[in-house]
Amino acid sequence: MKRRQFITLLGGAAATAWPFAVRAQQPMPVVGLLHIGEPFVYPLSGLREGLKVEGYIEGQSVAIEYRWAKNDVSRLPDLAADLVRLHVDVIVALTSGPAALAAKNATDSIPIVFGYGGDPVETGLVKSINRPGGNMTGITSMSGELGSKQLGLLHELLPGATRFAILLNPKNPFTESLRTEAQTAASANAEQLEVLYASTGGEIDLAFAQLVERKVDGLLITTDTLFNDRRIQLITLTARYAVPAIFPFRENVDAGGLMSYGPNLPDRDRQVGIYVGRILKGEKPSDLPIVRATKFEFVINKQTAKTMGLTIPNTLLALADDVIE
Repeated sequence: MKRRQFITLLGGAAATAWPFAVRAQQPMPVVGLLHIGEPFVYPLSGLREGLKVEGYIEGQSVAIEYRWAKNDVSRLPDLAADLVRLHVDVIVALTSGPAALAAKNATDSIPIVFGYGGDPVETGLVKSINRPGGNMTGITSMSGELGSKQLGLLHELLPGATRFAILLNPKNPFTESLRTEAQTAASANAEQLEVLYASTGGEIDLAFAQLVERKVDGLLITTDTLFNDRRIQLITLTARYAVPAIFPFRENVDAGGLMSYGPNLPDRDRQVGIYVGRILKGEKPSDLPIVRATKFEFVINKQTAKTMGLTIPNTLLALADDVIE
Protein backbone atom coordinates (compact mmCIF):
# COMPACT_ATOMS: atom_id res chain seq x y z
CA MET A 1 0.00 0.00 0.00
CA LYS A 2 1.33 3.48 -0.90
CA ARG A 3 2.14 5.85 1.92
CA ARG A 4 -0.44 8.45 0.75
CA GLN A 5 -3.22 5.81 0.65
CA PHE A 6 -2.26 4.63 4.13
CA ILE A 7 -2.42 8.16 5.56
CA THR A 8 -5.80 8.74 3.89
CA LEU A 9 -7.22 5.54 5.34
CA LEU A 10 -5.81 6.36 8.77
CA GLY A 11 -7.32 9.82 8.64
CA GLY A 12 -10.72 8.37 7.66
CA ALA A 13 -10.59 5.91 10.53
CA ALA A 14 -9.76 8.67 12.98
CA ALA A 15 -12.64 10.80 11.70
CA THR A 16 -14.99 7.87 12.14
CA ALA A 17 -13.75 7.08 15.62
CA TRP A 18 -13.80 10.68 16.87
CA PRO A 19 -17.60 11.02 17.38
CA PHE A 20 -17.62 7.78 19.38
CA ALA A 21 -14.79 9.09 21.56
CA VAL A 22 -16.73 12.29 22.17
CA ARG A 23 -19.86 10.35 23.09
CA ALA A 24 -17.85 8.17 25.45
CA GLN A 25 -16.80 11.31 27.30
CA GLN A 26 -20.45 12.33 27.75
CA PRO A 27 -21.97 9.70 30.06
CA MET A 28 -25.74 9.32 30.03
CA PRO A 29 -27.70 10.58 33.06
CA VAL A 30 -28.47 8.09 35.80
CA VAL A 31 -31.82 7.72 37.56
CA GLY A 32 -31.94 5.92 40.89
CA LEU A 33 -35.12 3.91 41.50
CA LEU A 34 -35.96 3.34 45.18
CA HIS A 35 -38.75 0.82 45.70
CA ILE A 36 -40.02 -0.87 48.84
CA GLY A 37 -41.13 -4.04 47.04
CA GLU A 38 -39.63 -7.16 45.51
CA PRO A 39 -37.31 -6.88 42.50
CA PHE A 40 -39.19 -6.27 39.27
CA VAL A 41 -42.56 -7.50 40.54
CA TYR A 42 -43.98 -4.01 40.16
CA PRO A 43 -44.55 -3.09 36.47
CA LEU A 44 -42.29 -0.26 35.33
CA SER A 45 -43.74 0.20 31.85
CA GLY A 46 -45.44 3.48 32.80
CA LEU A 47 -42.22 5.02 34.15
CA ARG A 48 -40.28 4.01 31.04
CA GLU A 49 -43.02 5.35 28.78
CA GLY A 50 -42.95 8.71 30.56
CA LEU A 51 -39.18 8.92 30.21
CA LYS A 52 -39.53 8.11 26.52
CA VAL A 53 -41.98 10.99 26.06
CA GLU A 54 -39.16 13.30 27.16
CA GLY A 55 -36.64 11.57 24.90
CA TYR A 56 -35.00 9.21 27.39
CA ILE A 57 -34.75 5.49 26.68
CA GLU A 58 -33.27 3.14 29.24
CA GLY A 59 -29.89 1.81 28.15
CA GLN A 60 -29.62 4.30 25.29
CA SER A 61 -30.00 7.81 26.68
CA VAL A 62 -30.57 7.16 30.40
CA ALA A 63 -29.39 4.52 32.88
CA ILE A 64 -31.46 3.30 35.83
CA GLU A 65 -29.97 2.04 39.08
CA TYR A 66 -32.48 -0.20 40.88
CA ARG A 67 -32.70 -0.52 44.65
CA TRP A 68 -35.37 -2.86 46.08
CA ALA A 69 -36.15 -3.11 49.79
CA LYS A 70 -37.93 -6.48 49.41
CA ASN A 71 -40.77 -5.27 51.67
CA ASP A 72 -38.34 -4.47 54.51
CA VAL A 73 -38.87 -0.82 55.43
CA SER A 74 -35.71 -0.82 57.57
CA ARG A 75 -33.56 -1.27 54.44
CA LEU A 76 -34.81 1.90 52.74
CA PRO A 77 -32.44 4.42 54.44
CA ASP A 78 -29.34 2.42 53.45
CA LEU A 79 -30.61 1.93 49.90
CA ALA A 80 -31.35 5.63 49.57
CA ALA A 81 -27.90 6.50 50.94
CA ASP A 82 -26.35 4.16 48.39
CA LEU A 83 -28.03 6.04 45.53
CA VAL A 84 -26.73 9.31 46.97
CA ARG A 85 -23.18 7.89 47.10
CA LEU A 86 -23.52 7.00 43.42
CA HIS A 87 -24.36 10.66 42.65
CA VAL A 88 -27.39 9.75 40.58
CA ASP A 89 -29.02 12.66 38.77
CA VAL A 90 -32.57 12.01 40.02
CA ILE A 91 -34.06 9.64 42.61
CA VAL A 92 -37.47 8.11 41.89
CA ALA A 93 -39.43 6.79 44.88
CA LEU A 94 -42.36 4.69 43.70
CA THR A 95 -45.48 3.34 45.44
CA SER A 96 -44.69 4.07 49.08
CA GLY A 97 -44.43 6.95 51.52
CA PRO A 98 -41.52 5.31 53.41
CA ALA A 99 -39.46 5.19 50.20
CA ALA A 100 -40.12 8.88 49.54
CA LEU A 101 -39.28 9.77 53.15
CA ALA A 102 -36.07 7.73 53.04
CA ALA A 103 -35.01 9.57 49.89
CA LYS A 104 -35.87 12.93 51.47
CA ASN A 105 -33.82 12.14 54.56
CA ALA A 106 -30.87 10.98 52.45
CA THR A 107 -30.39 14.15 50.39
CA ASP A 108 -31.52 17.74 50.12
CA SER A 109 -29.69 18.38 46.85
CA ILE A 110 -30.43 15.51 44.45
CA PRO A 111 -33.88 15.98 42.83
CA ILE A 112 -36.50 13.44 43.99
CA VAL A 113 -39.71 12.50 42.19
CA PHE A 114 -42.24 10.35 44.02
CA GLY A 115 -45.34 8.49 42.92
CA TYR A 116 -47.57 7.08 45.65
CA GLY A 117 -51.03 7.22 47.17
CA GLY A 118 -50.62 9.40 50.26
CA ASP A 119 -50.93 13.11 50.98
CA PRO A 120 -47.40 14.52 50.48
CA VAL A 121 -48.13 17.66 52.52
CA GLU A 122 -49.57 15.74 55.47
CA THR A 123 -46.63 13.32 55.31
CA GLY A 124 -44.15 16.19 55.39
CA LEU A 125 -42.61 15.52 51.99
CA VAL A 126 -43.40 18.96 50.56
CA LYS A 127 -44.58 22.34 51.79
CA SER A 128 -47.59 22.63 49.51
CA ILE A 129 -49.18 21.07 46.45
CA ASN A 130 -48.66 24.04 44.12
CA ARG A 131 -45.25 25.08 45.47
CA PRO A 132 -43.51 21.98 46.81
CA GLY A 133 -40.22 23.77 47.54
CA GLY A 134 -36.97 21.97 48.24
CA ASN A 135 -35.80 19.12 46.02
CA MET A 136 -38.99 17.04 45.82
CA THR A 137 -42.04 16.83 43.60
CA GLY A 138 -44.22 14.04 42.26
CA ILE A 139 -47.57 12.46 41.60
CA THR A 140 -50.12 11.39 44.21
CA SER A 141 -53.35 9.48 43.84
CA MET A 142 -54.57 10.25 47.39
CA SER A 143 -55.58 6.58 47.73
CA GLY A 144 -56.40 7.02 51.40
CA GLU A 145 -59.64 8.70 50.34
CA LEU A 146 -60.85 5.70 48.29
CA GLY A 147 -61.93 3.42 51.15
CA SER A 148 -65.49 4.72 51.37
CA LYS A 149 -65.94 4.36 47.59
CA GLN A 150 -64.57 0.81 47.65
CA LEU A 151 -66.83 -0.20 50.56
CA GLY A 152 -69.77 1.32 48.72
CA LEU A 153 -69.06 -0.86 45.68
CA LEU A 154 -68.82 -3.95 47.91
CA HIS A 155 -72.15 -3.04 49.50
CA GLU A 156 -73.77 -2.69 46.07
CA LEU A 157 -72.43 -6.12 45.12
CA LEU A 158 -73.76 -7.59 48.40
CA PRO A 159 -76.79 -5.44 49.29
CA GLY A 160 -77.87 -7.63 52.20
CA ALA A 161 -74.42 -7.81 53.81
CA THR A 162 -73.63 -5.98 57.03
CA ARG A 163 -70.28 -7.45 58.07
CA PHE A 164 -67.19 -6.41 56.15
CA ALA A 165 -63.47 -6.54 56.82
CA ILE A 166 -60.47 -4.42 55.90
CA LEU A 167 -56.96 -5.83 55.48
CA LEU A 168 -54.16 -3.48 56.55
CA ASN A 169 -50.39 -3.65 56.84
CA PRO A 170 -49.44 -2.29 60.30
CA LYS A 171 -46.04 -1.22 58.92
CA ASN A 172 -47.66 1.11 56.40
CA PRO A 173 -47.52 4.71 57.72
CA PHE A 174 -51.00 5.38 56.32
CA THR A 175 -52.63 2.45 58.08
CA GLU A 176 -54.33 4.59 60.72
CA SER A 177 -55.88 7.01 58.21
CA LEU A 178 -57.02 4.11 56.00
CA ARG A 179 -58.64 2.39 58.99
CA THR A 180 -60.33 5.55 60.25
CA GLU A 181 -61.81 6.43 56.88
CA ALA A 182 -63.13 2.91 56.29
CA GLN A 183 -64.66 2.71 59.77
CA THR A 184 -66.37 6.07 59.27
CA ALA A 185 -67.83 4.89 55.96
CA ALA A 186 -69.00 1.59 57.48
CA SER A 187 -70.66 3.35 60.43
CA ALA A 188 -72.52 5.70 58.08
CA ASN A 189 -74.10 2.64 56.43
CA ALA A 190 -74.76 0.79 59.71
CA GLU A 191 -72.19 -1.82 58.75
CA GLN A 192 -69.77 -3.64 61.02
CA LEU A 193 -66.12 -3.46 59.99
CA GLU A 194 -63.60 -6.06 61.15
CA VAL A 195 -60.00 -4.80 61.08
CA LEU A 196 -57.32 -7.36 60.19
CA TYR A 197 -53.57 -6.82 59.99
CA ALA A 198 -50.83 -8.59 58.04
CA SER A 199 -47.22 -7.65 57.32
CA THR A 200 -45.95 -10.99 55.99
CA GLY A 201 -47.20 -13.78 53.76
CA GLY A 202 -47.79 -15.98 56.79
CA GLU A 203 -49.84 -13.29 58.50
CA ILE A 204 -51.96 -12.94 55.36
CA ASP A 205 -52.85 -16.65 55.70
CA LEU A 206 -53.76 -16.11 59.36
CA ALA A 207 -55.91 -13.08 58.50
CA PHE A 208 -58.01 -15.15 56.11
CA ALA A 209 -58.48 -17.83 58.74
CA GLN A 210 -59.89 -15.08 60.98
CA LEU A 211 -62.20 -13.94 58.17
CA VAL A 212 -63.79 -17.37 58.10
CA GLU A 213 -64.14 -17.48 61.89
CA ARG A 214 -65.81 -14.07 61.97
CA LYS A 215 -68.11 -14.90 59.03
CA VAL A 216 -67.25 -11.79 57.09
CA ASP A 217 -69.38 -11.06 54.01
CA GLY A 218 -66.84 -9.05 52.02
CA LEU A 219 -63.25 -7.82 52.18
CA LEU A 220 -61.53 -4.53 51.34
CA ILE A 221 -57.83 -5.00 50.57
CA THR A 222 -56.02 -1.71 51.02
CA THR A 223 -53.23 -0.08 49.04
CA ASP A 224 -49.92 -1.56 50.14
CA THR A 225 -46.81 -2.76 48.32
CA LEU A 226 -46.78 -6.06 50.22
CA PHE A 227 -50.35 -6.80 49.16
CA ASN A 228 -49.54 -5.86 45.58
CA ASP A 229 -46.51 -8.16 45.54
CA ARG A 230 -48.62 -10.91 47.15
CA ARG A 231 -51.53 -10.52 44.76
CA ILE A 232 -51.53 -14.18 43.68
CA GLN A 233 -51.62 -15.35 47.30
CA LEU A 234 -54.51 -12.97 48.04
CA ILE A 235 -56.45 -13.95 44.93
CA THR A 236 -55.97 -17.64 45.72
CA LEU A 237 -57.19 -17.16 49.29
CA THR A 238 -60.27 -15.16 48.29
CA ALA A 239 -61.17 -17.95 45.86
CA ARG A 240 -60.46 -20.74 48.37
CA TYR A 241 -62.63 -19.18 51.07
CA ALA A 242 -65.16 -17.66 48.62
CA VAL A 243 -64.70 -14.19 50.11
CA PRO A 244 -65.79 -11.39 47.74
CA ALA A 245 -62.98 -8.83 47.79
CA ILE A 246 -62.25 -5.49 46.23
CA PHE A 247 -58.65 -4.61 45.41
CA PRO A 248 -57.06 -1.19 44.84
CA PHE A 249 -55.56 -1.87 41.38
CA ARG A 250 -56.79 -3.46 38.17
CA GLU A 251 -53.64 -5.62 37.97
CA ASN A 252 -55.20 -7.73 40.74
CA VAL A 253 -58.36 -8.26 38.70
CA ASP A 254 -56.40 -9.04 35.55
CA ALA A 255 -54.73 -11.81 37.58
CA GLY A 256 -58.08 -13.26 38.72
CA GLY A 257 -59.33 -11.00 41.51
CA LEU A 258 -63.03 -10.12 41.68
CA MET A 259 -63.15 -6.31 41.61
CA SER A 260 -60.90 -3.28 41.89
CA TYR A 261 -61.28 0.44 42.22
CA GLY A 262 -58.29 2.75 42.28
CA PRO A 263 -55.74 4.72 40.32
CA ASN A 264 -54.33 3.57 37.02
CA LEU A 265 -50.73 2.81 38.03
CA PRO A 266 -49.12 2.91 34.56
CA ASP A 267 -50.75 6.30 33.94
CA ARG A 268 -49.53 7.66 37.29
CA ASP A 269 -46.01 6.32 36.73
CA ARG A 270 -45.99 7.74 33.21
CA GLN A 271 -46.46 11.18 34.74
CA VAL A 272 -43.59 10.42 37.15
CA GLY A 273 -41.38 9.56 34.16
CA ILE A 274 -42.31 12.80 32.42
CA TYR A 275 -41.34 14.81 35.50
CA VAL A 276 -38.03 12.95 35.73
CA GLY A 277 -37.32 13.75 32.08
CA ARG A 278 -38.12 17.42 32.57
CA ILE A 279 -35.77 17.59 35.56
CA LEU A 280 -32.99 15.89 33.58
CA LYS A 281 -33.43 18.67 31.02
CA GLY A 282 -32.86 21.31 33.68
CA GLU A 283 -36.17 22.10 35.40
CA LYS A 284 -36.21 22.29 39.20
CA PRO A 285 -38.47 20.10 41.38
CA SER A 286 -39.50 23.14 43.40
CA ASP A 287 -41.01 24.66 40.23
CA LEU A 288 -43.04 21.55 39.36
CA PRO A 289 -46.36 21.38 41.29
CA ILE A 290 -47.55 18.09 42.75
CA VAL A 291 -49.88 16.41 40.27
CA ARG A 292 -52.92 14.61 41.58
CA ALA A 293 -53.76 11.51 39.55
CA THR A 294 -57.14 11.83 37.90
CA LYS A 295 -57.53 8.49 36.16
CA PHE A 296 -59.32 5.94 38.36
CA GLU A 297 -60.73 2.62 37.22
CA PHE A 298 -63.48 0.29 38.37
CA VAL A 299 -62.85 -3.18 36.97
CA ILE A 300 -64.89 -6.38 37.39
CA ASN A 301 -63.84 -9.94 36.59
CA LYS A 302 -67.09 -11.59 35.55
CA GLN A 303 -65.50 -15.04 35.27
CA THR A 304 -64.28 -14.87 38.86
CA ALA A 305 -67.76 -13.82 40.00
CA LYS A 306 -69.24 -16.83 38.23
CA THR A 307 -66.71 -19.16 39.85
CA MET A 308 -67.65 -17.76 43.27
CA GLY A 309 -71.37 -18.14 42.56
CA LEU A 310 -71.98 -14.38 42.49
CA THR A 311 -74.27 -12.46 40.20
CA ILE A 312 -73.01 -8.98 39.43
CA PRO A 313 -75.89 -6.45 39.53
CA ASN A 314 -76.49 -4.64 36.26
CA THR A 315 -75.99 -1.34 38.07
CA LEU A 316 -72.41 -2.32 38.89
CA LEU A 317 -71.74 -3.59 35.38
CA ALA A 318 -72.92 -0.24 34.05
CA LEU A 319 -70.52 1.61 36.36
CA ALA A 320 -67.49 -0.51 35.42
CA ASP A 321 -64.76 0.94 33.23
CA ASP A 322 -63.88 -2.59 32.16
CA VAL A 323 -65.53 -5.99 32.55
CA ILE A 324 -63.30 -9.02 32.11
CA GLU A 325 -65.38 -11.80 30.62
